[in-house]
Amino acid sequence: MTNSYTSLVHQTFHFPQEGFDVNDNDYLSFNGIDLKPIIEKYGTPLKLTYLPKIGMQINKAKKMFEAAFKKHKYEGTYNYCYCTKSSHFSFVVEEALKHNINLETSFAYDIEIINQLYKRRKITKDIFIVCNGFKQKSYTSRITKLINSGFKNVIPVLDNVDELKAYKRSVKQPFKLGIRVAAEEEPNFPFYTSRLGIRAKDILEFYVDEIEGYEDKFQLKMLHIFLNKGIKDDIYYWSELNKIINLYCQLKKICPELDSINIGGGFPIKHSLGFDYDYQFMINEIVSNIKKACKKAKVPMPHIFTEFGSYTVGESMAHIYSVIAEKQQNDRETWYMIDSSFITTLPDTWGIGEKFLMLPINKWNNEYHRVVLGGITCDSHDYYDSEEHINEVFLPKIKSEKAADKENTEPLYVGFFHTGAYQDQISGYGGIKHCLIPSPKHIIIEYDKNGNLDEWVYAKEQTAASMLKILGYLR
Repeated sequence: MTNSYTSLVHQTFHFPQEGFDVNDNDYLSFNGIDLKPIIEKYGTPLKLTYLPKIGMQINKAKKMFEAAFKKHKYEGTYNYCYCTKSSHFSFVVEEALKHNINLETSFAYDIEIINQLYKRRKITKDIFIVCNGFKQKSYTSRITKLINSGFKNVIPVLDNVDELKAYKRSVKQPFKLGIRVAAEEEPNFPFYTSRLGIRAKDILEFYVDEIEGYEDKFQLKMLHIFLNKGIKDDIYYWSELNKIINLYCQLKKICPELDSINIGGGFPIKHSLGFDYDYQFMINEIVSNIKKACKKAKVPMPHIFTEFGSYTVGESMAHIYSVIAEKQQNDRETWYMIDSSFITTLPDTWGIGEKFLMLPINKWNNEYHRVVLGGITCDSHDYYDSEEHINEVFLPKIKSEKAADKENTEPLYVGFFHTGAYQDQISGYGGIKHCLIPSPKHIIIEYDKNGNLDEWVYAKEQTAASMLKILGYLR
């Protein structure tokens, strides 16, 4: 038995596995792509997006829901929505749209993306546009224009009871509505109920007072729920899911127009070679739970919507770095310094302690040891020291007595995989922001030459056009 990195991986996991293998040249391949010539051509640090993975994920989910519907003889339809806030880039959204999906938005500037997609003939006015989020006037007015321009399946999901007033005033034709049900948070959260959505106990009364009787103008079509924890097989998830199913059954008896449940997103993605999640089991159980409750209540089964963001795009991207130095700081800690920063390129590792699938690109036949990865900023939090399946990082030694001289002079390359969701937005790539929330206007206050306070605008609020240009929708 050797103590090479290859041996460590084979002893710990089933390997190779989907998306990952080691070529004869001792280099890692990602989705069948040899990474060596790409690194040699472009250098590091680099980001790599493999667009075909997006379609693979979408079609996998569709097939699993189709299988569950067939197994349980489910009578509704399945509608896959891509959650745009995961990655707004034009090449990502347009790739997803090739696979007959719908879209979910979260802020006003998303609607500008919808308009650009329509101009480019990437979508038609029949596509479902599910509009989530707490909506300011800039958002509701854009939603209104979208509906008035002939988009038939725009569904503004009400986040609070006052939001409906904006559509009542301005929408000129019949339109659809959704209601987001405020979820109870996990016990370890510092608050009990999500800030998003309307309390479940208030929804029936709100429907009777504000929606019932206006069917010729607007119709309640969808109940929506989203759990921060994601779709997981535990008591918390099933309790919250059953809450919205039971609410649907109650509402359906007095609101015949209601025909859809949106279970949001939250499918996990592989962040370790030891990842084990039974997607088909979870989908089967979700479909079964909805059917059983509807049969018991004697109401029709709803159409099911999902909003998969990370699941859609997360596994399509990789970040690759070079180890530029090795530092032995004490008897226990060996630092590998990378040619970039975790804080600026993978901010979730710093902000929420997220773990990504981390593997060396080369030197798999070298001996391995425990290391801590460090970024090159001067911030003490710019490091990565544990993987999802173990509280340590093991990587090949940079130099090996068994390796040829050429192999010893080559840097060690380290890849972080499945990084395609949220990292660019959170890090502010090019000036974009999470959910496309614009940078605020910046006012400078100072004393003028006469000693009087003066104020001036250093920067205006960021515009939708400036973001759409960065994202590739405007040229």
